[in-house]
Amino acid sequence: MGTTIEPRATDVLIVGGGVAGLASALALLRAGRTVRLIEARTLGSGASHGNCGTLTPSHAPPLAAPGTVLKALKWMLTPDAPLYVHPGFDPALWRWLARFALRCNGRDWERSARAKHAILEHSLQRIHAWVDELAFDCDFRESGEDYVFRTQKLFEHDQQEFPLLRELGIHVEAIDGRTYAAMEPALKPGVVGAIRFAGDAMLRPDRYVDELARNVRALGGLIHESCALSGLQQSGLGWEVEAGGMRFNARNVVIAAGSWSPLLARTLGIGWLRGLIQPGKGYSITYAKPAHTPQRPLILRERSVCVTAWGDGYRLGSTMEFSGYDDSLNPRRLAALERGAREYLHDPVGPEVQERWCGWRPMCVDDVPLIGAVLGRPGLWLATGHGMMGVGMSAGTGELIADLVCGRATHLDPAAYAPARFA
Repeated sequence: MGTTIEPRATDVLIVGGGVAGLASALALLRAGRTVRLIEARTLGSGASHGNCGTLTPSHAPPLAAPGTVLKALKWMLTPDAPLYVHPGFDPALWRWLARFALRCNGRDWERSARAKHAILEHSLQRIHAWVDELAFDCDFRESGEDYVFRTQKLFEHDQQEFPLLRELGIHVEAIDGRTYAAMEPALKPGVVGAIRFAGDAMLRPDRYVDELARNVRALGGLIHESCALSGLQQSGLGWEVEAGGMRFNARNVVIAAGSWSPLLARTLGIGWLRGLIQPGKGYSITYAKPAHTPQRPLILRERSVCVTAWGDGYRLGSTMEFSGYDDSLNPRRLAALERGAREYLHDPVGPEVQERWCGWRPMCVDDVPLIGAVLGRPGLWLATGHGMMGVGMSAGTGELIADLVCGRATHLDPAAYAPARFA
């Protein structure tokens, strides 16, 4: 006679062990809920790992902006361009691009910018609080961030966003090239100007993942790695979940699976999710720290390269590639990071490469995350679609999910992020 395996019960089961899932787990535990988290691979193994670790309310303007589609089409035959769309036949990608293109107008751009800023700013405040209250050891620093320019045309173009940024409360300052060159000795001659965002911050993302997991476990949260979701169905008390050969019962299920979320759409019974998110591939190279590094994170604007230095590391990152779920490391795009850094920096790379990395960012068609209830599926929640801002939006996402699941007043306007906006 076979043995019956009793399901593991919990208030909330979270699918996905990146920063969004871990931050949601932490916020829910602090709200008094019991939490289990399942991760198909290892914690932080997706886009949470290799990004540049900047916390940037200044990055409110979305990728879905006027002119973005034309720029992408122009660069389609340039495989190492900062924004690259693979020209192959991928019906899902081209349908997504068509929906994305409809959002590339001034009205939707401003709406998305306001929503992004609200959650980025709130999230930065929450991360700062967690660092203080929970002793997060993740190289957090209120560093600010600078955009650096070598062409006057682009320097002047980016200043056109100043009125909206200042209306949102973002402290932004234009600095002329000569003044900035004296302030930042890591840069080569030729800088025409810089834009400083004094309110931004930074951390080391892999250590942030570790600290989130440490605090989740310390509060009694249970984490199951190598535990991929394979089945989900409604039950009398909520949801029955199958994953990694185990069964779980949960009153609520939160999907925080990042770029894998659309691949789970059929299992979740929400096929419409597949049309909202595409994986946007980013790259980074991590080095041992060179002799001279910038004093704060930089965006080398013409090359769209982010430069971040920590106490014991140094990273070049960014780029956006739409090539489906291709997980191969493209050497041309990695080389473009180093080539761009060499145009601007005296010491563009470190003495030793520690890691070459690529990862998929979950890009929603309006570049605003999907956070909230799934209509018609009581107790099923989404916390995905954060694009390039997953780390920066993580704590705000966790707080909003906890507010919604617990039925308490929200710190953010939930309508701006609700999946129902696409219903």
